[in-house]
Amino acid sequence: MIKLPNLDELVEAGVHLGHKKSRLAPKMLPYIYGVRNTSHLIDLEKTLVKLEEAMNFIADKVAQGGVILFLGTKPAAKKIIKKYAEEVAVPFVYERWLPGTLTNFETIVNLIEKFKKMEKEKAANGWEKYTKKERLNMEKTLISLEKMVGGIKSLTKKPDVLFIVDTQEEKTALKEAKRCNIPVVAMVNTNANPEKVDWAIPTNDNAVKVIELITKFMAEAVKEGKAQKEKNKVEVKEKKETK
Repeated sequence: MIKLPNLDELVEAGVHLGHKKSRLAPKMLPYIYGVRNTSHLIDLEKTLVKLEEAMNFIADKVAQGGVILFLGTKPAAKKIIKKYAEEVAVPFVYERWLPGTLTNFETIVNLIEKFKKMEKEKAANGWEKYTKKERLNMEKTLISLEKMVGGIKSLTKKPDVLFIVDTQEEKTALKEAKRCNIPVVAMVNTNANPEKVDWAIPTNDNAVKVIELITKFMAEAVKEGKAQKEKNKVEVKEKKETK
């Protein structure tokens, strides 16, 4: 069962703190309830509604076997995205979004295969036959590939859903997802258009505490979906055995 944060948790983290009035995206007006010190305040009751909708969507997708990709490359999001994505074993991008990750996926798959091959060869001491200079160059290549595709090395197909921390920061990824008809769940601040996202969560998307809170609940939705997926498998198995 999906568990949501309470209003006090949202206030404490600063979820309601939007940008200055001068940076308002008009489509965000329905999610704003006031102004404090020239900055907009987000309606937290509406945030909870949208958060629950997004979590249910993710849980359902995962239960059906869907793959969720976590994305957040700005400094405040990097470690958080990596932490929670690894916790629930989903692919993630936290260093830099490679243009074409979705729209030119075949090229990305080739990079992933190269990375995995090099990683495997190094682990098996397969680099011993090379010179010191060659090993040094290979190490640099491996580090570079890890930054580019290390977080998505489990992908064998395009993800079924993207979770994005900041749509303004990740414009390229958002455009690619739209071109590929991949649904997007995203944290959307008062300076961004929520209609560009399938499941927009109105929230501050700059504060570390907020990013941590929302990403944690996205991870919880993934856990819920995986638990339901396993339950469904057991039920199917039991039905077959009783026939």
